Amino acid sequence: MQKSDEMSNVNEIPARSRGRPRAFDREAALAQATRLFWIKGFEATSIADLTEAMGIGSPSLYAAFGSKEALYAEALRHYRDNNEALVWAGFFSAGTAREAVMLFLMDSAAALTGCVVDIPRGCMVALSSVGSEGHVELGELVRAARAVTLERLKAHLNQAISAGEIPVSTDVHALARFVQTVQNGMSILARDGATRGELEAVAELAMLGWDTRTGDAERRRG
Repeated sequence: MQKSDEMSNVNEIPARSRGRPRAFDREAALAQATRLFWIKGFEATSIADLTEAMGIGSPSLYAAFGSKEALYAEALRHYRDNNEALVWAGFFSAGTAREAVMLFLMDSAAALTGCVVDIPRGCMVALSSVGSEGHVELGELVRAARAVTLERLKAHLNQAISAGEIPVSTDVHALARFVQTVQNGMSILARDGATRGELEAVAELAMLGWDTRTGDAERRRG
């Protein structure tokens, strides 16, 4: 009789306590997905790669993020939120436009080569080819993210003109594109193994071009 009662008690255990999916840290999983996309790119990263890196099964991945495309879009947001300050903090705190650009390039040399924190080499956004792989909407997100750099540089240069730091005749768009192009090139070189010192040397040479274009070379000699 006692055995029967014990079996009855077992059968009374609520069903929801058995077979419950194990919870996972969504942000930690997203961080791993971001790192993988950063290193391999969108197309070369498979669902199997993602589930292994994130420590979850494919049903959990789809339940949490919806699709591989949606996960990549979230990864771009995670990348921005967690890495942007590495290259932009000095830029925004600088006292002059020249100092801002110099810090932007120097901080990029450090961050892009993984010398500040443990992150993959290069810029995830600059190196992304997702738009040319047939994923139009993701490509637009990447292009919009790249455009932020140009707009920030142009805004700072326009402020510098208003403050009398650089000549009114300065071609703001061209100068901002120059700085952006240097930083994007640094990202590619970092991915290929260029050292922080090599990229800092590039930054220093770029600033010579800045000085010539803005008249800072003469002011610095004076």
